[in-house]
Amino acid sequence: MNLFGLQTITRQIIYRIFVLTFLGCLIGVAVSIVALLFLDAVQWMNKQFLISPSERIKYAGDPLFLNTVTVLVPALGGLLVGLILRYLVDARRSLGPPDTILMVQTRSQGESIGSGCMSTLASLVSLGTGASVGQYGPLVYLGTIVGQMFRKLNIDIRNLQAICVASGVAAAISATFNAPIAGLVFAHEVILRHYSIKAFAPTAVATAMGFVIVNVVFDRPPLFFVEFEGIQFGYEFVFFAVIGMLCAFVAIIYGHGILACTKWVQQTRIPVELRPMIAGVFLGLVAIWIPDVLGIGSTTLRFATIDHAFEISELAIIIVAKLVVTAVCLGFGFAGGVFSPILLIGILFGALCGGILDSFTAIDHSGVVPYAICGMMAAASPVIGAPLATILIVFELTHNYDLAIAAMVAVVFSNLIATRIMGRSLYDVQLSRRGFDLSLGRINAITAYEKITKVMHSQYLRFHPNDKIEDVVSKLSASGYAEGIVTYDDDSFFGVVPLQACASHDPSEPVRNAVDRNPLIFTELTNVDEAVEAFRIFIVNIVPVVSSQDQKLLGVVWDYDVINSYLRTIERLRHEENESI
Repeated sequence: MNLFGLQTITRQIIYRIFVLTFLGCLIGVAVSIVALLFLDAVQWMNKQFLISPSERIKYAGDPLFLNTVTVLVPALGGLLVGLILRYLVDARRSLGPPDTILMVQTRSQGESIGSGCMSTLASLVSLGTGASVGQYGPLVYLGTIVGQMFRKLNIDIRNLQAICVASGVAAAISATFNAPIAGLVFAHEVILRHYSIKAFAPTAVATAMGFVIVNVVFDRPPLFFVEFEGIQFGYEFVFFAVIGMLCAFVAIIYGHGILACTKWVQQTRIPVELRPMIAGVFLGLVAIWIPDVLGIGSTTLRFATIDHAFEISELAIIIVAKLVVTAVCLGFGFAGGVFSPILLIGILFGALCGGILDSFTAIDHSGVVPYAICGMMAAASPVIGAPLATILIVFELTHNYDLAIAAMVAVVFSNLIATRIMGRSLYDVQLSRRGFDLSLGRINAITAYEKITKVMHSQYLRFHPNDKIEDVVSKLSASGYAEGIVTYDDDSFFGVVPLQACASHDPSEPVRNAVDRNPLIFTELTNVDEAVEAFRIFIVNIVPVVSSQDQKLLGVVWDYDVINSYLRTIERLRHEENESI
């Protein structure tokens, strides 16, 4: 390589380092500020609408007023959420981490920024009026929106969209959990699904800036404080493993409950805009007797780490109630995430296990704290599919190595069971129901999601069944094609005529006599992965694509188009996973 070429490469590397670092800083600052505004808005609404326990206590002497507000606020909030999603969001549902994953993995445009903002507004209303939904899913999508904005910059960086979105997501997790390392790992573990230096560098900068803005500039406290001296007895790690296994089933019940409720509601004739309101009424009625089910339950979550803060029966009732109302709220269309509710359910379940150990056995243990923390992370990890990130969240939140090790044991055993039954995460299950199945692997998931119509074109010869064979042979020979497509005048598909088959027929015969009436065909529903498998079995050059509704010819697919599409996907993923700056 000559000196000029070396200088050019050096300048390009320096340019990319500067641009990616600066981009990470901007995204980190923007996302952290927006996330803090979102959280403050939710907190303010919770106070105004008597969702916060501290505000509800003020009206304890007027139960009629308090109960009326408890039912009306979620119901009216649900109505507003339903109207926003129905008329202002293109997808007519709330947007969250599954949409982010799909956008990044398929390099699609995703939903518009306007729809994303309206979905975030719906999430704000949901959380502000007490819906039992999560705040971290909307915050992750807020990071996605900011990343979408920055990816439109005209800079010479390949795979810019994925980098910007991952940086936004990492900054959102960092800002809301005070956990920059967990934010970095979450972005790679859940969103990108790979590690590369090119994506790692700006993501790390963004998550660090999110942490600086939250802790240095605004000095925000962490999610909760835990005082814990350490694990006192080695045999407790067996208990942590058991809690992990039990929490796997809690996570499975939670995930399948949400999916089942969503499926059932979609099969009903209830208007989309009214569904959240119905869930709001149900939530309010439950909250009259069990107010802990309202909102994200930050206060309840903090009390769960205090010995004897709840009776065992109280913990059991709250856990069951929270499972049910969360499934109803998310299933009926309230906008929000799945992470916050399972954090609360998990920490209460862990505290329940610790309470049972304390009340019904004479076994010495280290108090309720490690069991509550283990339950929280062991239940949450299978739901979001981020075991490494959840372990790191424990360490960064508590700054306690013993708790991180205990949580690690619980998380490992939880994921061993849950992934076998539910899959890697609830997000992946939701995506598989949309036709994007990551359990197949990234390459097959992407090619199975890409419809064959993307590589379909009109480069072929078409004939009528009554055309003479001699004319067909003449045109095929002149064009160099070995096969032609036979259709009626209304484009109804008739068959495929191979040039070789025409040789065994009289040239004056109609071509219908030489047509293969049962050839390999694709429909608009066929995907690239299925087409690749078909070409491995059938030795053909051209395949007609016909409508699955009326058998009208839509176009054709050539074997090399399908192979090239598959190879391009492999090449793209190889570059993403191995690129340096």
